[in-house]
Amino acid sequence: MSGGSGTFLEIQPSELAFPFEIMRQSSCSMQLTNKTDHYVAFKVKTTNPKQYCVRPNIGVVLPGSTCDVTVTMQAQKASPSDMQCKDKFLVQSVVAENGATAQEINAAMFNKEPGKVVDEFKLRVVYVPTTTPNPIPEESELGASAPSYSQENGISHSTMPLSATSVISKLTEEKMSAIQQNQKLRQELELLRKESSKTSGGGFSITFLFVVGLLGIIVGYILKRT
Repeated sequence: MSGGSGTFLEIQPSELAFPFEIMRQSSCSMQLTNKTDHYVAFKVKTTNPKQYCVRPNIGVVLPGSTCDVTVTMQAQKASPSDMQCKDKFLVQSVVAENGATAQEINAAMFNKEPGKVVDEFKLRVVYVPTTTPNPIPEESELGASAPSYSQENGISHSTMPLSATSVISKLTEEKMSAIQQNQKLRQELELLRKESSKTSGGGFSITFLFVVGLLGIIVGYILKRT
């Protein structure tokens, strides 16, 4: 950000930008550079002195040197609707005697009098919105199909329902098992039929018919499940 130039001091920046966050103090700084061959005294004033703390608010800048001034804005309870601030700062500067110190600076030095140059530079206050990380979305925002996790002993456990792939795999395994049982029952049925044929000379006994009916019921139940 570009600065401003007065008669005695070069001031950077030309406006005070405060990162704005509710219930938190914010600070920014400005640099006062003496561009003369004389000692220059300065004083910083604001239209809202209860809202800001300026350190130092008065001082002396030696020829060719720079003084850093820190401005702290007190915590705000609420943010303005348009994020605009009407507060302003005024930097006054005058030529001081060589060897002057900050302790020797007084308000009378900045009074405007005939033949006396009191340089003034105004700075406006700007609020800069701070960017905060996006909060973690709640479970209701993720939707019913999104997974949720719990942490236990450093291991993440998924509490989401089985995926479609897992369900298909499970059904396939059950179907293969049912087919194998069906084949086994058919083999046992064929064996019983042969034994029954040997016993009854080619006829079917009541016991054989009962076993065949029972096996048919079992096979039908298994196939119905698959």
